[in-house]
Amino acid sequence: MLPDLSVVWVIFFLLVLTVILDRFLFRPIQRVIQEREAAGRSARELADRSAREAAAATAEFETKTAAARAEVYRQMDDVLRVARQARTDLLTETRAHAEQEIAAASAQLQAEVDEARRRLQTDAEMLGAAAADRILGRKAS
Repeated sequence: MLPDLSVVWVIFFLLVLTVILDRFLFRPIQRVIQEREAAGRSARELADRSAREAAAATAEFETKTAAARAEVYRQMDDVLRVARQARTDLLTETRAHAEQEIAAASAQLQAEVDEARRRLQTDAEMLGAAAADRILGRKAS
């Protein structure tokens, strides 16, 4: 039993249609799907790489910021130490100067006291002699 010729034509057109659909529809659609998948993978890889680079840049920024902050604090400590030393030196110098002034004033005061005592002694002797002269009515020797 031979199949009807129309069955052969249907099979022939079915095969031709299958080839045509495969070449002009299914393959281009499959290629577009693969290109989209590749583009998606590429975009994900690019996003992952960008995220890693951003994380590395952030870490580097934080490291440099911490180092700069530490340097600023060190410089501030240095300036503070120098200022404290300058204050200590100034206080020492001021104390020494004040002690010299006090010593000079004390020496001058002592000299004035000694001079006043000497004058008082002389004046007392003169007053004593004058009082003795007056009391005795003559010059006491």
